[in-house]
Amino acid sequence: MFPIRRIGRFSGYSRLHFRRDLTSGFTVAAIALPLGLSFAIASGVEPVYGIYTTVVAGILISLFGGSRFQIGGPTGAFVPVLLGIVLTEGYKSLLLSGMMAGILLVLMGVFRMGALVRYIPRPVTVGFTAGIAVIIFVGQIANFLGLRGIEKHEAFLPNVREIMAQISTINGYSVLTGAICLAVILMAARISRRLPGAILGLAVSTVAALWLYPGEVATIGTVFGAIPAQWPAISMPSASWGEIVRLLPLAFVVAILGAVESLLSAVVADQMTGTRHDSNREMIGQGIANIVTPLFGGIPATGAIARTAANIRHGAATPVAGIIHSVAVLIILLAFADYAADIPLAAMAPILMVVAWNMSERKEFRHLIRVKNGDAIVMTATFLLTVLTSLTLAVGAGLGLAAILFIKRMGEVTGMTKAAPDPSSKHRKVHAHQLQPERECPQLQIFTLEGALFFGATDLLGETAASQLRTHATVLILRMGKVLYLDMTGESQLRLMVRELRKQGMEVYISGLQPQPRELLARSGFITEVGETRFLRTRVKRFCLHYRKGSIMISVKVACATFFKSAPVFPDPPRLRRLWMNLELQRFKAEFFKALAHPLRIRILEVLADGVKSVNEIQAALGSEGSAVSQQLSVLRSKNIVQGQKDGNRVLYSLRDPMIVDLLTIAKQIFSNHLIDTISMLDEFSEAASDKSERPQLPSGGQLDGRND
Repeated sequence: MFPIRRIGRFSGYSRLHFRRDLTSGFTVAAIALPLGLSFAIASGVEPVYGIYTTVVAGILISLFGGSRFQIGGPTGAFVPVLLGIVLTEGYKSLLLSGMMAGILLVLMGVFRMGALVRYIPRPVTVGFTAGIAVIIFVGQIANFLGLRGIEKHEAFLPNVREIMAQISTINGYSVLTGAICLAVILMAARISRRLPGAILGLAVSTVAALWLYPGEVATIGTVFGAIPAQWPAISMPSASWGEIVRLLPLAFVVAILGAVESLLSAVVADQMTGTRHDSNREMIGQGIANIVTPLFGGIPATGAIARTAANIRHGAATPVAGIIHSVAVLIILLAFADYAADIPLAAMAPILMVVAWNMSERKEFRHLIRVKNGDAIVMTATFLLTVLTSLTLAVGAGLGLAAILFIKRMGEVTGMTKAAPDPSSKHRKVHAHQLQPERECPQLQIFTLEGALFFGATDLLGETAASQLRTHATVLILRMGKVLYLDMTGESQLRLMVRELRKQGMEVYISGLQPQPRELLARSGFITEVGETRFLRTRVKRFCLHYRKGSIMISVKVACATFFKSAPVFPDPPRLRRLWMNLELQRFKAEFFKALAHPLRIRILEVLADGVKSVNEIQAALGSEGSAVSQQLSVLRSKNIVQGQKDGNRVLYSLRDPMIVDLLTIAKQIFSNHLIDTISMLDEFSEAASDKSERPQLPSGGQLDGRND
């Protein structure tokens, strides 16, 4: 009985599914019928073309679309665009534009561009949807009031002026008819969401007009003529190449608008049912429907959010419900076409007014206005341009403005800040924060780059290099682990900055590159130019690592090399340099510099430089507690920097080697008054180093040239 049960998403189709689809299909047909008539009239074409669209597009979208519950047909979103095409180009051009839009939709689906439609910002969607709602609502005022002599215009303001000019021709019977229909629609909505308020209001108001004041209001028959009770023949619209080129922009607008509306409707269906639609297949289905529908005289169609939601609420199980809804509309057309001519236009106006109110996104509109940020500006601009100019200009301007604001925001969140080990952190991890000048390291600078380094943040590197980088620093580390995107403009700025710093004798290292920036820098030749060894694949903490079995930290070595190339400071610099070279491979030197990370140890060494001292003498000289002094002396003894000898009941401490005095002098001269902070920083960087394979190699031959480190 159900041969479709073996076809794709109809697999397992049963009698229960059919009963649910049958009930839902006929209910939605009762909603779709008056909407099809109303949208066709509002679009400037004969009402029967709305019925043809509901039937043909509804069946094809259900068969080929990507959502199980999508109901397709004419919608309010198309009204301003279609009316503009009819008024400026004619009905024939409308058919051709719809067919071309269908072809574009199919191509978008085939090339898997369905996801791109989702990138349209929400403020743009809310703006043009609210604008369309205003245009639809205002466009029905003339029919609601029964105004005579109204000339339709493509633009909004001329239509408003036309209404004001003809306001004296108001028809009280039309107002009464419209009020009856509106009251029934509102009462049905309050009683139950399942009641088809539109068709009930249309029926009650039509009966009232026929019985109470026949011939006093304009009807479909008096304005458009009788509705044919037969199906139209297939007719292929013909066009020249010049006409196709001229209509292509309009077709593109119809395609984009149809894609947006159908995918929004599919998302609503997913949220109501917990399913997932196929956006590319949905666009193909919409395209097929819009290619075929013009062959029968139908207007462009898309997914209808309200009818799709009603389809789900009434128990639809499969796309068969959408097919049944179209067949039911066709049956009603063929059976009751003669009676449709008596429907008053004033009775159809409230239907579209309610549709406009429901689609106006008024809650979202108010929410974005209250936020008072760039999104509110984008939405307001799109809304005003939709109402006052055209939908094409509004969407284009809205997208452009949203892009500009996004670029500005991304440029603002991209930052370059100084970094150092955080003393408040348990492991003294490196954090980006502003250092106080008196606690900065004079030889090593670390900066953290965050955000996207792209054309919208081109001045960042140049401004930072000019304002924060010190020319006397010898090593710069750029932490780029938080830079997720880099374009060629950012690469060019980075290249210029590195070149300039290297000309000044500064060594630049880059750490933590993410995959996209690393790939771009590799393809552009930047990594080759700078040198692979300058790009650290491990964390910055490991850059200044020390060897497990002895070696001076690499940044201390670079700093000392810079010192020895400067003007002589000591009485005998060559002797000190020879001392440093001789200590190159000794573990003692690394342990010595590591010991300097504690200020009390430095002061103890300074006291012992004057000669042998006991604990009490050291304590008296420093004014510190004996326990603290004893603890630090134990550390220095464990590192073979200080030695102790018993002298009766006390222990006398002295420096293990006189060269320690020279090393202490070297350290002070190199790091000036920043010794403690600098050594502490480098020491914290090196704590994680234990894997010998990860450590950088010292230059061969014992050379201290910083350019080789």
